[in-house]
Amino acid sequence: MMRNSKSTVQSAKSERAFTLIEIMVVVAIMAIVMLMSIPFVRNGLRKESLAEAMRELEEVCASARRKAILQGSMAEIIFRPKDRTFQVAGGSPSSGSGEAVSQDATTAPAPHSGESGRIPDDLMVDMLDVNLSEYKDSEEARVRFYPNGTADELTVIAHSVRGEYFKMSLEATTGLPSWERDPSKFK
Repeated sequence: MMRNSKSTVQSAKSERAFTLIEIMVVVAIMAIVMLMSIPFVRNGLRKESLAEAMRELEEVCASARRKAILQGSMAEIIFRPKDRTFQVAGGSPSSGSGEAVSQDATTAPAPHSGESGRIPDDLMVDMLDVNLSEYKDSEEARVRFYPNGTADELTVIAHSVRGEYFKMSLEATTGLPSWERDPSKFK
């Protein structure tokens, strides 16, 4: 009888624990699932860089417009296509001549401040038009925002390495941006 109760106790203990083989099988399954998810994570991060660039550009436009209106003088966004950067300049009270006092080029606003941005390397700029003139291959392009809320006309078209497109247009009469992601609707 004693022998029977010992075997019952041993079988109960062995049923409660995982064997090394079971643990290894679970870890192997988890590794396979993680490896299968890598392409989805990578694609998600690439989409995020496109969305982030769109948000940064919109924030910089809003900041320049806000500066021009609140400070009563012209503000500008300076695009440097070769450096793949853009930043707000001006918006400080002028000397009465109607021209904005530009920031020194060496004092760039802090990243993610809403005052500057950078176009990621995995995005290609297809068009950078200011007042219907192409500046995509220029050293510098300037978009002016005026105290009455108007702005220069701006069109930026870019695409990612995955073939995703976006177009941002700045409405000249309101200084507000609009977005389009369907390339068949680009004009």
